[in-house]
Amino acid sequence: MTAPAVLGTDRLELGEGIRWTDGRAVLTDILTGRLLELPDGPDAPLAPITRLPCPLGAVAPVEGHPGHWIAAAGPGICRIDPAGRVDWIARPEEDAPVPMRMNDGVADPHGRFWAGSMAYEATPDAGSLYRLDRDGRVTRVLRDVTIPNGPAFSADGTVMYLADSARGVIRRYPVDPVSGDLGTPEPFVTLGSGSPDGMTTDIDGCLWTAVWGTGQVHRYRPDGSLDRIVDLPAGQPAGLCLGGPDGRTLLVTSAHIGLPVPGPLDGAVFALRVDVPGAPAAPYRPAVPSAPAPADRAGTL
Repeated sequence: MTAPAVLGTDRLELGEGIRWTDGRAVLTDILTGRLLELPDGPDAPLAPITRLPCPLGAVAPVEGHPGHWIAAAGPGICRIDPAGRVDWIARPEEDAPVPMRMNDGVADPHGRFWAGSMAYEATPDAGSLYRLDRDGRVTRVLRDVTIPNGPAFSADGTVMYLADSARGVIRRYPVDPVSGDLGTPEPFVTLGSGSPDGMTTDIDGCLWTAVWGTGQVHRYRPDGSLDRIVDLPAGQPAGLCLGGPDGRTLLVTSAHIGLPVPGPLDGAVFALRVDVPGAPAAPYRPAVPSAPAPADRAGTL
């Protein structure tokens, strides 16, 4: 494993949602609503892809539609076209009792999109996890989460890891591969310090997580035991993915939000080489690509 390198000259307020897709890394600066492309080296700025007039947590590419994204944004889930136009699929948090926004999100290996919501003030238990099925229906699948991060999925999509960052815990859920229904969760990891944030899995079934507040990234074996710790020169690692041509580059975003005196690398994006690769970001796969989206609504459980 190599020492972390800094990619790009930008320092992000709340850099998260980094994904390797179509031979490049894209990421978000959540509160500024920006979707950005990562440069190859340290001396270039992040390239803008689009900017929304609301927070943008994470995106997934849409299969068969280059330049189109499914996004966890504002109070819900939307499509973004290559011109940056937004088509809302559902805004389930629009009328919530406290101000809410979407946070992290990812597509699973079966083509569904999952996204978590949280209160701006991190109100306890205000957040939820939503699933966008391939037919366009949005369902609330979990409630009573404070700050959901991830999720991350096993290669076959039958296991989901979800962090409740405020509680310092990562839970593991069985997933029905056909319906997407979740089974009974079990605690996977409880951190003694810091908060688990963005996550991804590698081909050995190990889980990588950024640990907010510690300046570290952790890798956990499938049994929940800690395999390794990577130290970074930034206190708030936030999102990560495995990418590069061979899947062996660990890319990590960070944030400077909330720091009274940010250091020179707080908010930077880091890259380091690892031994075990991961897969590119899974796409959202609409069941009928030409069909219009359902009305702006979300079913609940």
